[in-house]
Amino acid sequence: MGRILAIDYGRKRTGIAVTDPLQLIANGLTTVHSSEVLTFLTEYFGKETVDTVVVGYPKKMNNLPSEAVKYIEPFVRKLNKTYPDKDVVMMDERFTSKLAVRSMIEGGAKKKTRQNKGIVDMVSATIILQSYLEMRSNKILK
Repeated sequence: MGRILAIDYGRKRTGIAVTDPLQLIANGLTTVHSSEVLTFLTEYFGKETVDTVVVGYPKKMNNLPSEAVKYIEPFVRKLNKTYPDKDVVMMDERFTSKLAVRSMIEGGAKKKTRQNKGIVDMVSATIILQSYLEMRSNKILK
């Protein structure tokens, strides 16, 4: 069984999280510049077995796609084309940045750490991945 990797794709930075090999626990992995995501993934996939890639999909409160979708959809097409052997799943990412900051506050992170957008993006990817794992275990997803 391979890992599940989650991506919080942004115009500048991309947060990445990954599960353990048993697909039980979501952990923040890193943040990379968005222009370097595919290079990072190629290197990571060369070292680790990954079955599924979960990509955060931004929606508005009315459940329609947000403006950021125009950046994410081309990335997902490129991801599918570059790694056709990976199962790519889109996951609603509403509120993940706010939840990330709140969880950092509750975890005792200092203000300077919470202002580091790279860390916030990585925590957001972890929240996306944890949501996916919970929905899958509740049989809402495959």
